[in-house]
Amino acid sequence: MPTTFSALLLAAGRSTRMGRDKAMLELDGAPLWQRQRDMLVRAGAAEVLLSARPEQTWTRAAAPHFAAMVHDSQPNSGPLAGITAGLERASQAHLAVLAIDLPQMTAAWFTALRATCRPGVGAVGRRDGFFEPLAAIYPRELMPLAWAALARGELSLQKLSGTAVANGVMQVCEITASEVPLFENWNEPR
Repeated sequence: MPTTFSALLLAAGRSTRMGRDKAMLELDGAPLWQRQRDMLVRAGAAEVLLSARPEQTWTRAAAPHFAAMVHDSQPNSGPLAGITAGLERASQAHLAVLAIDLPQMTAAWFTALRATCRPGVGAVGRRDGFFEPLAAIYPRELMPLAWAALARGELSLQKLSGTAVANGVMQVCEITASEVPLFENWNEPR
């Protein structure tokens, strides 16, 4: 199990279905960016990076609360570009990734997931045959696979996760029925 890890909060999405930036939605009186960052710190992250677009104005106030801001090297390449940028910038060998729109995710989930990791191998949850790659822990060893996928224009995290598992870079943790609510995402106004 890695004793230390970096974390990346993915907040660069355009939030088109939501109609406004999800990072500024509030839960229990705090914006999601703060809630998610604090949760990653409670999970044990040695540093928390923020993946955002340069034009997201809320990041100016949030930036001091993160170790660094990372921007996609390939715009319009979805979360894969953000994850790749995070792996490139992370100071630790493992990178916990969390999407901004998973507000029910807990530090306990990441702590349990981290316990299954080992040097050079990360972990991703799976339910009903589909990976949950936006709340996963990636090892630095994923970078060549991620770079190759970006170069081919293959942006599917499902496909990349499957390739990573097949190559022994990631292992699968089956998501239990009690854990399913942790993966409820906020995509539309409530």
